Amino acid sequence: MGDYRDYDAIVIGAGFAGVTAARELRARGLRPVILEARHRIGGRTWTDDFDGTMIEYGGGWLSPHQSLAMQELERYGIPLVEGMLATPEWAVFPTEDGLKPFSADEALGRLGKLLTTIFEDSGELFPHPEHPMLRADLVTEQDRLSLRDHIDRLNLAPRDDAWISTLVGGFSGGSSRVGGYTALAHWWAMTGGHLEGWITIEGQAPRSGMSALLQEILNDAQARVHLNTPVTAIADDGRAVRVTTATGREFSAPVAVVAVPTNVWRTIDFAPGLPEIHAEAARQGVSVDNSSRVWLRVRGDFGPVHVRDVEGGLLTPLFTHTVLSDNEQLLTGYSQNKQLDTSRPEQVREVLARLLPQAELVSYRAYDWGRDPYALGGWALRRTGQLSRHLPRIQQPHGRITFANDGIASGWHGFIDGAIETGHRAAEQAAALAA
Repeated sequence: MGDYRDYDAIVIGAGFAGVTAARELRARGLRPVILEARHRIGGRTWTDDFDGTMIEYGGGWLSPHQSLAMQELERYGIPLVEGMLATPEWAVFPTEDGLKPFSADEALGRLGKLLTTIFEDSGELFPHPEHPMLRADLVTEQDRLSLRDHIDRLNLAPRDDAWISTLVGGFSGGSSRVGGYTALAHWWAMTGGHLEGWITIEGQAPRSGMSALLQEILNDAQARVHLNTPVTAIADDGRAVRVTTATGREFSAPVAVVAVPTNVWRTIDFAPGLPEIHAEAARQGVSVDNSSRVWLRVRGDFGPVHVRDVEGGLLTPLFTHTVLSDNEQLLTGYSQNKQLDTSRPEQVREVLARLLPQAELVSYRAYDWGRDPYALGGWALRRTGQLSRHLPRIQQPHGRITFANDGIASGWHGFIDGAIETGHRAAEQAAALAA
Protein backbone atom coordinates (compact mmCIF):
# COMPACT_ATOMS: atom_id res chain seq x y z
CA MET A 1 0.00 0.00 0.00
CA GLY A 2 1.34 3.39 -0.96
CA ASP A 3 1.12 6.29 1.47
CA TYR A 4 0.54 10.01 1.32
CA ARG A 5 4.17 10.79 2.21
CA ASP A 6 5.17 9.87 -1.34
CA TYR A 7 2.16 11.12 -3.36
CA ASP A 8 -1.34 12.48 -2.94
CA ALA A 9 -2.75 11.95 -6.46
CA ILE A 10 -2.74 8.87 -8.69
CA VAL A 11 -2.61 9.14 -12.48
CA ILE A 12 -3.43 5.99 -14.42
CA GLY A 13 -1.80 6.05 -17.85
CA ALA A 14 1.41 7.70 -19.09
CA GLY A 15 0.21 8.98 -22.47
CA PHE A 16 -0.16 12.67 -23.28
CA ALA A 17 -3.36 12.98 -21.24
CA GLY A 18 -1.79 11.35 -18.19
CA VAL A 19 1.55 13.16 -18.17
CA THR A 20 -0.18 16.50 -18.81
CA ALA A 21 -2.51 15.83 -15.88
CA ALA A 22 0.47 14.90 -13.69
CA ARG A 23 2.35 18.08 -14.59
CA GLU A 24 -0.70 20.25 -13.92
CA LEU A 25 -1.33 18.49 -10.60
CA ARG A 26 2.28 19.21 -9.62
CA ALA A 27 1.79 22.87 -10.60
CA ARG A 28 -1.21 22.98 -8.23
CA GLY A 29 0.83 21.70 -5.33
CA LEU A 30 -0.06 17.98 -5.47
CA ARG A 31 2.41 15.13 -5.71
CA PRO A 32 1.35 12.71 -8.45
CA VAL A 33 2.37 9.12 -9.02
CA ILE A 34 1.82 7.56 -12.47
CA LEU A 35 0.84 3.94 -13.07
CA GLU A 36 1.51 2.73 -16.62
CA ALA A 37 0.55 -0.73 -17.88
CA ARG A 38 3.22 -0.93 -20.57
CA HIS A 39 6.99 -1.20 -20.39
CA ARG A 40 7.26 2.34 -21.77
CA ILE A 41 5.61 5.75 -21.48
CA GLY A 42 3.61 7.26 -24.32
CA GLY A 43 0.33 5.40 -24.55
CA ARG A 44 -0.77 5.48 -28.19
CA THR A 45 2.25 7.56 -29.16
CA TRP A 46 5.51 5.74 -29.74
CA THR A 47 8.59 7.09 -31.49
CA ASP A 48 11.08 4.54 -32.84
CA ASP A 49 13.93 4.17 -35.32
CA PHE A 50 13.59 2.24 -38.57
CA ASP A 51 16.90 1.79 -40.39
CA GLY A 52 18.06 5.24 -39.36
CA THR A 53 14.76 7.07 -39.94
CA MET A 54 12.62 8.29 -37.04
CA ILE A 55 9.12 6.83 -37.24
CA GLU A 56 5.95 7.03 -35.18
CA TYR A 57 3.80 3.97 -34.53
CA GLY A 58 0.94 5.98 -33.07
CA GLY A 59 -0.07 9.64 -33.09
CA GLY A 60 2.55 11.17 -35.33
CA TRP A 61 1.28 14.50 -36.63
CA LEU A 62 0.57 17.94 -35.20
CA SER A 63 -1.19 20.84 -36.90
CA PRO A 64 -0.59 24.58 -36.38
CA HIS A 65 -4.36 24.73 -35.75
CA GLN A 66 -3.84 22.68 -32.57
CA SER A 67 -3.13 25.51 -30.16
CA LEU A 68 -2.47 23.47 -27.03
CA ALA A 69 0.08 21.26 -28.76
CA MET A 70 1.71 24.34 -30.27
CA GLN A 71 1.99 25.88 -26.80
CA GLU A 72 3.81 22.75 -25.60
CA LEU A 73 6.29 22.92 -28.48
CA GLU A 74 6.96 26.59 -27.71
CA ARG A 75 7.27 25.92 -23.99
CA TYR A 76 10.00 23.33 -24.52
CA GLY A 77 11.67 24.95 -27.52
CA ILE A 78 10.90 22.08 -29.90
CA PRO A 79 10.45 23.14 -33.54
CA LEU A 80 7.58 21.82 -35.65
CA VAL A 81 8.97 20.46 -38.90
CA GLU A 82 6.67 20.98 -41.85
CA GLY A 83 6.66 19.10 -45.13
CA MET A 84 7.89 15.84 -43.63
CA LEU A 85 6.06 13.85 -46.29
CA ALA A 86 7.44 13.53 -49.80
CA THR A 87 5.20 15.29 -52.34
CA PRO A 88 3.47 12.58 -54.38
CA GLU A 89 4.05 12.55 -58.13
CA TRP A 90 1.30 10.05 -58.88
CA ALA A 91 -1.55 8.21 -57.21
CA VAL A 92 -3.35 4.87 -57.27
CA PHE A 93 -7.10 5.08 -56.59
CA PRO A 94 -10.06 2.70 -56.94
CA THR A 95 -12.20 2.72 -60.07
CA GLU A 96 -15.02 0.58 -61.41
CA ASP A 97 -12.31 -1.55 -63.06
CA GLY A 98 -10.04 -1.91 -60.06
CA LEU A 99 -7.12 0.16 -58.86
CA LYS A 100 -5.79 2.55 -61.50
CA PRO A 101 -2.97 5.11 -61.68
CA PHE A 102 -3.70 8.84 -61.83
CA SER A 103 -1.66 11.99 -61.66
CA ALA A 104 -1.38 13.22 -58.08
CA ASP A 105 -2.91 16.55 -59.05
CA GLU A 106 -5.96 14.87 -60.54
CA ALA A 107 -6.64 12.37 -57.76
CA LEU A 108 -5.77 14.46 -54.71
CA GLY A 109 -7.28 17.58 -56.24
CA ARG A 110 -10.58 15.78 -56.78
CA LEU A 111 -10.46 14.36 -53.26
CA GLY A 112 -10.00 17.87 -51.89
CA LYS A 113 -13.04 19.14 -53.77
CA LEU A 114 -15.11 16.26 -52.43
CA LEU A 115 -14.05 17.00 -48.86
CA THR A 116 -15.03 20.63 -49.33
CA THR A 117 -18.42 19.52 -50.60
CA ILE A 118 -19.30 17.03 -47.88
CA PHE A 119 -18.32 19.36 -45.05
CA GLU A 120 -19.76 22.60 -46.44
CA ASP A 121 -22.24 22.82 -43.53
CA SER A 122 -19.61 22.40 -40.82
CA GLY A 123 -19.33 26.12 -40.16
CA GLU A 124 -23.04 26.34 -39.39
CA LEU A 125 -22.89 23.28 -37.16
CA PHE A 126 -19.75 24.41 -35.33
CA PRO A 127 -19.44 28.22 -35.41
CA HIS A 128 -17.06 28.00 -32.45
CA PRO A 129 -15.72 24.44 -32.81
CA GLU A 130 -13.89 24.45 -29.46
CA HIS A 131 -17.44 24.48 -28.02
CA PRO A 132 -19.02 21.76 -30.17
CA MET A 133 -22.46 21.80 -28.53
CA LEU A 134 -22.95 25.55 -28.86
CA ARG A 135 -25.54 24.88 -31.58
CA ALA A 136 -27.02 21.83 -29.89
CA ASP A 137 -30.24 22.28 -31.86
CA LEU A 138 -28.41 21.66 -35.15
CA VAL A 139 -25.78 19.23 -33.91
CA THR A 140 -28.24 16.86 -32.24
CA GLU A 141 -30.17 16.41 -35.48
CA GLN A 142 -27.07 15.82 -37.63
CA ASP A 143 -25.47 13.63 -34.97
CA ARG A 144 -27.89 10.85 -35.89
CA LEU A 145 -26.15 10.44 -39.25
CA SER A 146 -23.19 8.21 -39.94
CA LEU A 147 -20.67 9.36 -42.52
CA ARG A 148 -22.27 6.86 -44.90
CA ASP A 149 -25.71 8.36 -44.29
CA HIS A 150 -24.41 11.81 -45.11
CA ILE A 151 -22.61 10.68 -48.27
CA ASP A 152 -25.74 8.87 -49.46
CA ARG A 153 -27.84 12.01 -49.34
CA LEU A 154 -25.38 13.81 -51.63
CA ASN A 155 -26.00 11.42 -54.56
CA LEU A 156 -22.39 11.45 -55.72
CA ALA A 157 -21.18 9.81 -58.91
CA PRO A 158 -19.91 6.24 -58.28
CA ARG A 159 -16.22 7.11 -58.54
CA ASP A 160 -16.59 10.16 -56.33
CA ASP A 161 -18.51 8.07 -53.82
CA ALA A 162 -15.77 5.42 -53.77
CA TRP A 163 -12.99 7.97 -53.37
CA ILE A 164 -14.54 9.94 -50.52
CA SER A 165 -15.74 6.75 -48.82
CA THR A 166 -12.28 5.22 -48.65
CA LEU A 167 -10.95 8.42 -47.06
CA VAL A 168 -13.62 8.99 -44.41
CA GLY A 169 -14.05 5.25 -43.88
CA GLY A 170 -10.38 5.02 -42.99
CA PHE A 171 -10.70 7.78 -40.42
CA SER A 172 -13.66 6.00 -38.82
CA GLY A 173 -11.95 2.64 -38.48
CA GLY A 174 -12.52 1.06 -41.88
CA SER A 175 -16.21 1.76 -42.45
CA SER A 176 -18.06 5.01 -43.08
CA ARG A 177 -21.08 3.36 -41.46
CA VAL A 178 -19.39 3.50 -38.05
CA GLY A 179 -18.11 7.05 -37.68
CA GLY A 180 -20.52 9.90 -37.06
CA TYR A 181 -20.87 12.63 -39.68
CA THR A 182 -20.51 15.27 -36.97
CA ALA A 183 -17.17 13.77 -35.89
CA LEU A 184 -15.35 14.60 -39.11
CA ALA A 185 -17.38 17.76 -39.69
CA HIS A 186 -16.05 18.90 -36.32
CA TRP A 187 -12.47 18.11 -37.40
CA TRP A 188 -13.04 20.14 -40.56
CA ALA A 189 -14.33 23.09 -38.53
CA MET A 190 -11.37 22.85 -36.13
CA THR A 191 -8.97 23.31 -39.09
CA GLY A 192 -10.70 26.54 -40.09
CA GLY A 193 -13.37 25.03 -42.32
CA HIS A 194 -11.26 24.87 -45.47
CA LEU A 195 -9.06 22.42 -47.35
CA GLU A 196 -5.82 24.29 -46.65
CA GLY A 197 -6.38 23.81 -42.94
CA TRP A 198 -7.42 20.17 -43.30
CA ILE A 199 -4.21 19.32 -45.11
CA THR A 200 -2.19 20.44 -42.08
CA ILE A 201 -3.40 17.55 -39.92
CA GLU A 202 -0.80 15.26 -41.54
CA GLY A 203 2.81 15.76 -42.47
CA GLN A 204 4.08 17.97 -39.61
CA ALA A 205 5.75 16.73 -36.45
CA PRO A 206 8.14 17.73 -33.66
CA ARG A 207 11.72 17.58 -34.88
CA SER A 208 12.69 15.34 -31.97
CA GLY A 209 9.58 13.13 -32.16
CA MET A 210 6.45 12.78 -30.09
CA SER A 211 8.15 10.76 -27.36
CA ALA A 212 10.65 13.57 -26.76
CA LEU A 213 7.85 16.11 -26.31
CA LEU A 214 6.06 13.77 -23.93
CA GLN A 215 9.25 13.24 -21.92
CA GLU A 216 9.63 17.02 -21.48
CA ILE A 217 6.14 17.22 -19.99
CA LEU A 218 6.85 14.25 -17.75
CA ASN A 219 10.07 15.84 -16.51
CA ASP A 220 8.09 18.85 -15.30
CA ALA A 221 5.59 16.56 -13.57
CA GLN A 222 8.35 15.28 -11.27
CA ALA A 223 6.29 12.13 -10.83
CA ARG A 224 7.49 8.65 -10.15
CA VAL A 225 6.33 6.33 -12.94
CA HIS A 226 5.57 2.67 -12.26
CA LEU A 227 5.90 0.81 -15.57
CA ASN A 228 4.49 -2.68 -16.20
CA THR A 229 1.70 -1.81 -13.76
CA PRO A 230 -1.71 -2.46 -15.33
CA VAL A 231 -4.66 -1.37 -13.19
CA THR A 232 -7.52 -3.82 -12.67
CA ALA A 233 -9.72 -2.09 -10.08
CA ILE A 234 -10.48 1.40 -8.81
CA ALA A 235 -12.54 1.88 -5.64
CA ASP A 236 -13.75 5.23 -4.27
CA ASP A 237 -15.12 5.17 -0.70
CA GLY A 238 -15.81 8.91 -0.62
CA ARG A 239 -12.65 9.71 1.32
CA ALA A 240 -9.91 8.19 -0.82
CA VAL A 241 -9.41 6.27 -4.04
CA ARG A 242 -7.83 2.82 -3.84
CA VAL A 243 -6.24 1.51 -7.04
CA THR A 244 -5.40 -2.19 -7.40
CA THR A 245 -2.95 -3.49 -10.00
CA ALA A 246 -2.75 -6.84 -11.76
CA THR A 247 -0.19 -8.07 -9.23
CA GLY A 248 -2.44 -7.15 -6.32
CA ARG A 249 -0.45 -4.11 -5.26
CA GLU A 250 -2.56 -1.23 -3.98
CA PHE A 251 -2.10 2.53 -4.23
CA SER A 252 -4.29 4.95 -2.31
CA ALA A 253 -4.68 8.73 -2.56
CA PRO A 254 -7.34 11.41 -2.10
CA VAL A 255 -7.90 11.66 -5.89
CA ALA A 256 -7.18 9.73 -9.08
CA VAL A 257 -7.08 10.65 -12.76
CA VAL A 258 -8.03 7.84 -15.15
CA ALA A 259 -6.05 8.69 -18.29
CA VAL A 260 -6.50 5.52 -20.32
CA PRO A 261 -8.57 5.29 -23.55
CA THR A 262 -12.35 5.09 -23.16
CA ASN A 263 -12.25 1.65 -24.81
CA VAL A 264 -10.12 0.43 -21.88
CA TRP A 265 -12.53 1.58 -19.15
CA ARG A 266 -14.47 -1.67 -19.59
CA THR A 267 -11.44 -3.70 -18.49
CA ILE A 268 -11.29 -1.98 -15.09
CA ASP A 269 -13.57 -2.81 -12.17
CA PHE A 270 -14.92 0.50 -10.84
CA ALA A 271 -16.53 0.60 -7.40
CA PRO A 272 -18.99 2.14 -7.35
CA GLY A 273 -19.70 1.46 -11.01
CA LEU A 274 -19.24 4.08 -13.69
CA PRO A 275 -22.00 6.62 -14.36
CA GLU A 276 -24.32 5.50 -17.15
CA ILE A 277 -22.86 7.85 -19.76
CA HIS A 278 -19.34 6.64 -19.03
CA ALA A 279 -20.47 3.00 -18.98
CA GLU A 280 -22.28 3.47 -22.29
CA ALA A 281 -19.20 4.99 -23.93
CA ALA A 282 -17.07 2.11 -22.65
CA ARG A 283 -19.55 -0.45 -24.06
CA GLN A 284 -19.87 1.26 -27.43
CA GLY A 285 -16.23 2.21 -27.75
CA VAL A 286 -14.99 5.60 -28.85
CA SER A 287 -11.59 4.76 -30.35
CA VAL A 288 -11.60 3.00 -33.72
CA ASP A 289 -11.56 -0.73 -32.98
CA ASN A 290 -9.01 -1.85 -35.56
CA SER A 291 -5.94 0.21 -36.35
CA SER A 292 -2.44 -0.83 -37.40
CA ARG A 293 0.35 1.53 -38.38
CA VAL A 294 2.63 0.09 -41.04
CA TRP A 295 6.02 1.25 -42.29
CA LEU A 296 7.45 -0.35 -45.45
CA ARG A 297 10.92 0.02 -46.88
CA VAL A 298 10.58 -0.74 -50.56
CA ARG A 299 12.70 -0.75 -53.69
CA GLY A 300 11.53 0.21 -57.16
CA ASP A 301 11.93 2.69 -59.98
CA PHE A 302 8.91 4.89 -59.31
CA GLY A 303 8.35 8.30 -57.79
CA PRO A 304 6.61 9.29 -54.55
CA VAL A 305 3.10 7.89 -54.55
CA HIS A 306 -0.23 8.09 -52.72
CA VAL A 307 -2.31 4.88 -52.76
CA ARG A 308 -5.90 4.40 -51.66
CA ASP A 309 -7.64 1.05 -51.81
CA VAL A 310 -11.39 0.54 -51.65
CA GLU A 311 -13.12 1.33 -48.36
CA GLY A 312 -12.30 -1.38 -45.84
CA GLY A 313 -9.26 -2.59 -47.79
CA LEU A 314 -6.45 -4.34 -45.98
CA LEU A 315 -4.04 -1.39 -46.19
CA THR A 316 -5.32 2.07 -46.99
CA PRO A 317 -4.01 4.68 -47.34
CA LEU A 318 -0.38 4.00 -48.19
CA PHE A 319 1.94 6.83 -49.19
CA THR A 320 5.57 7.81 -49.54
CA HIS A 321 7.05 9.25 -46.38
CA THR A 322 10.70 9.55 -47.43
CA VAL A 323 12.59 9.00 -50.67
CA LEU A 324 15.78 7.10 -49.85
CA SER A 325 18.83 6.32 -51.97
CA ASP A 326 19.27 3.49 -54.48
CA ASN A 327 15.65 3.60 -55.74
CA GLU A 328 14.28 2.95 -52.25
CA GLN A 329 11.41 4.62 -50.45
CA LEU A 330 9.94 4.53 -46.98
CA LEU A 331 6.18 4.14 -47.26
CA THR A 332 3.76 4.49 -44.38
CA GLY A 333 0.13 3.47 -44.13
CA TYR A 334 -2.72 2.32 -41.98
CA SER A 335 -4.93 -0.71 -41.76
CA GLN A 336 -8.34 -0.75 -40.11
CA ASN A 337 -9.06 -4.29 -41.27
CA LYS A 338 -8.45 -6.95 -38.61
CA GLN A 339 -7.88 -9.53 -41.35
CA LEU A 340 -4.46 -8.03 -41.97
CA ASP A 341 -2.03 -9.82 -39.67
CA THR A 342 1.07 -7.64 -39.64
CA SER A 343 3.03 -10.41 -37.94
CA ARG A 344 2.90 -12.40 -41.21
CA PRO A 345 5.48 -11.02 -43.70
CA GLU A 346 4.00 -13.05 -46.54
CA GLN A 347 0.61 -11.39 -46.13
CA VAL A 348 2.15 -7.92 -45.96
CA ARG A 349 4.09 -8.72 -49.13
CA GLU A 350 0.92 -9.94 -50.89
CA VAL A 351 -0.99 -6.79 -49.99
CA LEU A 352 1.84 -4.57 -51.22
CA ALA A 353 2.02 -6.50 -54.50
CA ARG A 354 -1.68 -5.87 -55.11
CA LEU A 355 -1.56 -2.17 -54.28
CA LEU A 356 1.81 -1.31 -55.77
CA PRO A 357 3.27 -4.11 -57.92
CA GLN A 358 6.23 -1.89 -58.86
CA ALA A 359 7.47 -2.07 -55.26
CA GLU A 360 9.71 -4.78 -53.84
CA LEU A 361 9.45 -5.14 -50.08
CA VAL A 362 12.84 -4.82 -48.37
CA SER A 363 11.72 -4.72 -44.74
CA TYR A 364 8.85 -3.44 -42.65
CA ARG A 365 7.70 -2.46 -39.18
CA ALA A 366 4.14 -2.42 -37.87
CA TYR A 367 2.11 -2.14 -34.71
CA ASP A 368 -1.49 -3.27 -34.24
CA TRP A 369 -3.28 -1.02 -31.72
CA GLY A 370 -6.47 -3.03 -31.94
CA ARG A 371 -4.67 -6.03 -30.44
CA ASP A 372 -2.99 -3.93 -27.77
CA PRO A 373 -4.84 -4.74 -24.51
CA TYR A 374 -4.06 -1.31 -23.10
CA ALA A 375 -5.41 0.56 -26.14
CA LEU A 376 -8.09 -1.71 -27.69
CA GLY A 377 -8.06 0.50 -30.75
CA GLY A 378 -6.47 3.51 -32.36
CA TRP A 379 -7.41 7.18 -32.34
CA ALA A 380 -10.82 8.30 -31.13
CA LEU A 381 -13.62 9.08 -33.57
CA ARG A 382 -17.12 9.46 -32.21
CA ARG A 383 -19.86 7.17 -33.45
CA THR A 384 -23.34 8.38 -34.31
CA GLY A 385 -25.10 10.06 -31.41
CA GLN A 386 -22.08 10.14 -29.11
CA LEU A 387 -21.29 13.85 -29.40
CA SER A 388 -24.75 15.11 -28.48
CA ARG A 389 -25.38 12.39 -25.89
CA HIS A 390 -22.03 12.28 -24.11
CA LEU A 391 -20.82 15.88 -23.93
CA PRO A 392 -20.34 17.47 -21.48
CA ARG A 393 -21.35 14.83 -18.93
CA ILE A 394 -18.58 12.40 -19.86
CA GLN A 395 -16.04 15.10 -18.93
CA GLN A 396 -17.30 15.34 -15.34
CA PRO A 397 -15.70 13.66 -12.29
CA HIS A 398 -17.14 10.52 -10.76
CA GLY A 399 -16.76 10.97 -7.04
CA ARG A 400 -13.04 11.53 -6.43
CA ILE A 401 -12.10 10.19 -9.89
CA THR A 402 -11.54 12.39 -12.95
CA PHE A 403 -11.06 11.32 -16.58
CA ALA A 404 -8.69 12.31 -19.38
CA ASN A 405 -8.16 10.97 -22.90
CA ASP A 406 -8.47 12.17 -26.49
CA GLY A 407 -11.90 10.54 -26.79
CA ILE A 408 -13.62 12.94 -24.40
CA ALA A 409 -12.11 16.20 -25.67
CA SER A 410 -14.26 19.18 -26.63
CA GLY A 411 -11.79 20.41 -29.24
CA TRP A 412 -9.37 18.11 -31.03
CA HIS A 413 -11.17 14.85 -30.31
CA GLY A 414 -8.95 11.98 -31.44
CA PHE A 415 -5.70 13.96 -31.48
CA ILE A 416 -2.79 14.62 -29.11
CA ASP A 417 -4.11 18.16 -28.68
CA GLY A 418 -7.37 16.70 -27.35
CA ALA A 419 -5.46 14.49 -24.91
CA ILE A 420 -3.60 17.56 -23.63
CA GLU A 421 -6.89 19.45 -23.27
CA THR A 422 -8.42 16.74 -21.13
CA GLY A 423 -5.26 16.39 -19.04
CA HIS A 424 -5.56 20.06 -18.08
CA ARG A 425 -9.25 19.72 -17.21
CA ALA A 426 -8.86 16.48 -15.23
CA ALA A 427 -6.02 17.96 -13.16
CA GLU A 428 -8.03 21.08 -12.37
CA GLN A 429 -10.99 18.94 -11.30
CA ALA A 430 -8.81 16.62 -9.21
CA ALA A 431 -7.06 19.50 -7.47
CA ALA A 432 -10.42 20.98 -6.53
CA LEU A 433 -11.56 17.62 -5.12
CA ALA A 434 -8.36 17.24 -3.12
CA ALA A 435 -8.56 20.72 -1.59
